[in-house]
Amino acid sequence: MKNKEEGNLVSFRVFMARDGNIISEFKHLPLDKIHTAFKYEGDVVIIEKIVKEGCKKLEYLHDYLEREIQALQLEE
Repeated sequence: MKNKEEGNLVSFRVFMARDGNIISEFKHLPLDKIHTAFKYEGDVVIIEKIVKEGCKKLEYLHDYLEREIQALQLEE
C-alpha cells in the first residue's frame, strides 16, 4: 500500500446514531483500485479474493438488516 500503516479492505458495522436511528454500514475497497493500492501481483490476487468474497457475504447481510430495520420502523 502507498505510505499507509493500514487500510480498509472490507468492513461491516451496525451502530446507533445520535438521533437514535440504527444504521447498517458496508464498505469495501473498490476492485478497480486494488491494482493501484498494491504493487505485488501476489498481494493483488489475495486482496481481490478477500474483497470479492467479503462482498458476497456482507452485502447480503447489510441489505437484509436494512430491510428489517425499515420494516420495524414502519410498524411504529
